[in-house]
Amino acid sequence: MTKTTVKTASVLAFERKLANSDALMFAGNWPKDNKLDLVSWQPIEVKEKAVRGTISNRMKAGLASDPLKVDAEIQKPNLQRVDVAALPFDADTLKLKFSLRVLGNLSTPSVCNDQDYQAALADVIEGYRAKHGFGTLAARYAENLANGRFLWRNRVGAEGIAVHVTHNNDCWKFEADALNLRSFSKPSGDLSKLAAVVEEGLSGKASVLLSVEAFVRLGAGQEVFPSQELVLDTSRDSKKSKILYQVGGVAALHSQKVGNALRTIDDWYPQATQLELGPIAVEPYGSVTSKGKAYRQPKDKMDFYTLLDNWVTKDKEPDAEQQHYVMAILIRGGVFGEKSE
Repeated sequence: MTKTTVKTASVLAFERKLANSDALMFAGNWPKDNKLDLVSWQPIEVKEKAVRGTISNRMKAGLASDPLKVDAEIQKPNLQRVDVAALPFDADTLKLKFSLRVLGNLSTPSVCNDQDYQAALADVIEGYRAKHGFGTLAARYAENLANGRFLWRNRVGAEGIAVHVTHNNDCWKFEADALNLRSFSKPSGDLSKLAAVVEEGLSGKASVLLSVEAFVRLGAGQEVFPSQELVLDTSRDSKKSKILYQVGGVAALHSQKVGNALRTIDDWYPQATQLELGPIAVEPYGSVTSKGKAYRQPKDKMDFYTLLDNWVTKDKEPDAEQQHYVMAILIRGGVFGEKSE
């Protein structure tokens, strides 16, 4: 079989290999001896608040359509019902907890309707494994656990951030606020041990289940930030302008939001050095919704589909950094058939 006979499969899908749960939120007090494992933690509840404010949104004030309406609009009260979550006034620390499974067997897709393509793709993945291994990717995933990137807005302004990662009888403890979010380090000490465990899981050498706990000292009564629900059906709870996510009455982060943080490892995209934006989440087109921009546009030939097709069907091997990126997308999982473009 030659590469010229291989065509991209019309149906191709991979299950995600970093399978994390939702992250639940709890409240407690930071102990003087830093023995956070011994603290008693209580669930954080999502509560409803009715507020009266002023109109500051440009669209609501009518500036975009009719400036003459501004005077009338800004004098109207802005009445809203919103969800809020906060630490109680007898607790100063947020605890965020989730589990993470690291899965192997990357060379076998969950679905593929072309045996020739599947065989060629398996050769590419096994070739990458033999040449590079999963050490580079594992180190970055491990560092995103250790630095508490998954806390998102909850880490801003914290007086202290600690992350505990447990695997079997081992528990590695990290001072997350001492780690850089904009670049990756060469792992050493406990971070190196955690990276080795993640690599074992990705390579399929061992079954890996991690328990992750992050502790953030924010101050008594301070607001915390669970995921906000996207309500597509406007008839549902239409009187509430913000709905926060909760699991069994406990404030929580979506598993998707946590997973997005863990896979924020792509600093190989075009102009990454010049832009100095730091790593972005691995996405087929390098899309960053918060910035409304895609950093791996097809015209640059650095998007996932172009790199993968050239590698598998044309035997054009990308450089090492882009190989890491392609493998990270497969680890991310998704539907990648020809019809997905």
